Amino acid sequence: MYTNQTVIFKNKPVIIGSYSIVGPKEGKGNFGPYFNYVMKDDCFGEKTYEKAEKKMLESAIVGAMEDAKIQAKDVNLLLAGDLLNQIISSSYAARNFDFAFLGLFGACSTMAESMAVGASLVDAREFDTVICSTGSHFSTAERQFRFPLELGNQRPPTSQWTVTGAGACVISQEGKGPRITMATFGKVIDYGVSDVNNMGAAMAGAAMDTMLAHFRDTKTTPDDYDLIVTGDLGKLGSEILVDLMEDQGFKLGLNYNDCGQMYYTRNQNTLCGGSGCGCSATVFNSFIMKKLRDGEYRRVLFMPTGALMSTTAAQQGESIPGVCHALVLESDVGESDEKKKISANIKQPKQKQSNGSGKPVKNQNSAQKKNKSTK
Repeated sequence: MYTNQTVIFKNKPVIIGSYSIVGPKEGKGNFGPYFNYVMKDDCFGEKTYEKAEKKMLESAIVGAMEDAKIQAKDVNLLLAGDLLNQIISSSYAARNFDFAFLGLFGACSTMAESMAVGASLVDAREFDTVICSTGSHFSTAERQFRFPLELGNQRPPTSQWTVTGAGACVISQEGKGPRITMATFGKVIDYGVSDVNNMGAAMAGAAMDTMLAHFRDTKTTPDDYDLIVTGDLGKLGSEILVDLMEDQGFKLGLNYNDCGQMYYTRNQNTLCGGSGCGCSATVFNSFIMKKLRDGEYRRVLFMPTGALMSTTAAQQGESIPGVCHALVLESDVGESDEKKKISANIKQPKQKQSNGSGKPVKNQNSAQKKNKSTK
């Protein structure tokens, strides 16, 4: 069913697998224990950062399939994108898999864009199983969009740190896992911000527009969700969004937060927080998925945002348009099961993780201390 900008899925596609891989700085952040794999260094055993980004995406796709307990022959379509010109990380990663590929560009909103498109295809019974993936790398993004890293430029207070990481999830018609019940496709919104070091302000307007459209189309309010999370507005952008929504009559409470604002600790010197395709992708495919699977979150509104700029446009002084896509995810844990889960998780046992080769590894923190990560 369609209501202006929102698709309400009749068959409620299910997320049967997910995977997240991040760089060492990200592994030391607030979500470190939730990530499936933390790299030993940003090069990931490759000669260039671009090749490392491609390898991260490949690892995330393989890891998501392993988590879903499926093989490549079971996958109908890969939907992926990234921040580099001609989405080369995704395209080059896709050539190593024997399934159809649909390349997408939504900048940092690509995780939600791929999931919204993928869920629509699965809900319509056009495909049985699709994989949605995206990622980013600090060094590739900074080299392309801002300035050569070798210059060591001082970063302004409004800047954010592009997350080095990739995430992937498997969406299927059948299986066990959180369900995608709605998707709101966003409009391109431009508030005239032209500073490439102020992404939060550039994207806040798009987040507001999509959030208002979602509440209007679905007849819901912020109180209907256990968590409302934007993608990478960072500290400044999320504060702007709260003010914008209050002007529209919606007060965002304690159930609202932003992936970029939460990502790093205060002593990691990332100023306004995290950004990049890998920001919301890794948070969703680790922390949020775990909370949904455990039944701690019953209903989540996931809203990654994207700055739709290019290197050429930025150098020519063009303003930065933004876009935001929203997804509603609901836990499949029943009330009785939820109580059992809460009781069983009181002691918070350590979680086994995969290294992308199918072999379990120790908890991320201990693995990081012993430097057992892949080169």
